[in-house]
Amino acid sequence: MIQIKDFKNHEGQTIETQGWLTNKRSGKGLEFIILRDGSGFAQCIVDAESVPNDVFETAKRLSQESSIKLEGKVVKDEKQIGGYELHVTNLELIGTSVDYPITNKEHGIEFLMDKRHLWLRSKRQWAILKIRNRIIFAINNFFQKEGFVQTDSPIFTGNAAEGSTTLFSSKYYDQDAYLAQTGQLYGEAMAMAMGKIYTFGPTFRAEKSKTRRHLSEFWMIEPEMAFYNNDMNMDLIEKFLKYVVTDVLDNCKNELEILERDTTVFEALKAKPFPRLTYDKAVEIIKGEKEVNGKTSIQLLNEDLENVKAKIAENKKGIEEREKEIAGGVKKGKRNFLQAKIDQLKQEINKLEEAERNIPKWLESAKNFKYGNDFGGSDETVITRMFDTPVMVYNWPHEIKAFYMKRDADNPEMAKGVDVLAPEGYGEIVGGGERETNLELLISKIEEHKLPMSEFEWYLDLRKYGSVPHAGFGLGLERTVAWICGTQHIRETIPFPRYYGRLRP
Repeated sequence: MIQIKDFKNHEGQTIETQGWLTNKRSGKGLEFIILRDGSGFAQCIVDAESVPNDVFETAKRLSQESSIKLEGKVVKDEKQIGGYELHVTNLELIGTSVDYPITNKEHGIEFLMDKRHLWLRSKRQWAILKIRNRIIFAINNFFQKEGFVQTDSPIFTGNAAEGSTTLFSSKYYDQDAYLAQTGQLYGEAMAMAMGKIYTFGPTFRAEKSKTRRHLSEFWMIEPEMAFYNNDMNMDLIEKFLKYVVTDVLDNCKNELEILERDTTVFEALKAKPFPRLTYDKAVEIIKGEKEVNGKTSIQLLNEDLENVKAKIAENKKGIEEREKEIAGGVKKGKRNFLQAKIDQLKQEINKLEEAERNIPKWLESAKNFKYGNDFGGSDETVITRMFDTPVMVYNWPHEIKAFYMKRDADNPEMAKGVDVLAPEGYGEIVGGGERETNLELLISKIEEHKLPMSEFEWYLDLRKYGSVPHAGFGLGLERTVAWICGTQHIRETIPFPRYYGRLRP
């Protein structure tokens, strides 16, 4: 049984394949079936003159998501999805599909999330999850090649690592327990044993947020390195991200095309070093006090707003012209072509109108940003708009960073942390930094955060017995998938998302 992805190896041969009918259209004496099998999509043509009558009648009756077995000849056609099609000589129905609920019409997002177990079958969701798979593969390849040891941290923990307000509580036999927000503290212990390690597993944050950047359950990659400072940490992050992006570009061309992803930003990423900005410099850029490439953030955002308004007007005019053409009377094929373009322009207008609403908010937020605050989504969007690669922001006010972050010896008000902000408004995808090795400072920070000291005695031991400079970071898998795929919402980047209000399916 030949998979669609292997059609290229069987050009001109008669083969058998199987899968599901994802779409179908009929012509005179012809049935055009779009088949999917998990490895790809392919057009399969059933010609009434090339198959027995009962086979053609079966093909005519097939409905969306029927499972079928096909026999036919593989023919190269670069105009078709995947570059090959199947000229069918026989067809067998395996399983019927009656009234499949997800059709080619528009559906609301809540409906699609309720049907997530079926929505996963769509071409777009398939492409996203294939890219997710490749990203995971590339991540493991990178760290294994760099001499890291993959280790595992516990999911049940005794207390918070990142902040007690975002914990999911549970019972662990007769003790209070919490779902882990991070594996980082345990990663530090393992780095003291192994030198360079990484964990890769689920983490949990009980934030009551439904923004496009938040999930309650997500996957984190958390390397930790003994004898590393924050400069070495940033070097590793940049090398790591470039490796992963390059691997996806090389191996997921078809999937990126399905998503209509503009990959020019990734070409720039491969060729340039990532800008590294102190928190102070980043704040100046956000507030419009410092130019980048001859413009301030305020100037650039105002230009963006004018361009968005002009594009909306242009698209509305394009819709009007095509609607007049349809009203004047055209053949069915031309009408369908014009209507598809109208629908595409309407979708573009929806995105543009969202930008038209958001840009004034970003401008207001940028002008009023208060030094010492953490960056919100709008602040990250503003600063990444100024660059065409990810941006590294380091040396943050220690009050807004985790208790384990090392103070800067030259400026104790600052912590040696780093956030990596993805371009195009995708925001933070990496957070990390150098870890505090001063035992007294660490104890004072635990007390300052009002965390129970008894839960961190084991962690403090790491500073008592052969402590060394060390650093690490965490990359959110789903945020990275969203950025690389160009998806607007993180909920599409994991098979069954869990976010505030969503527990099923």
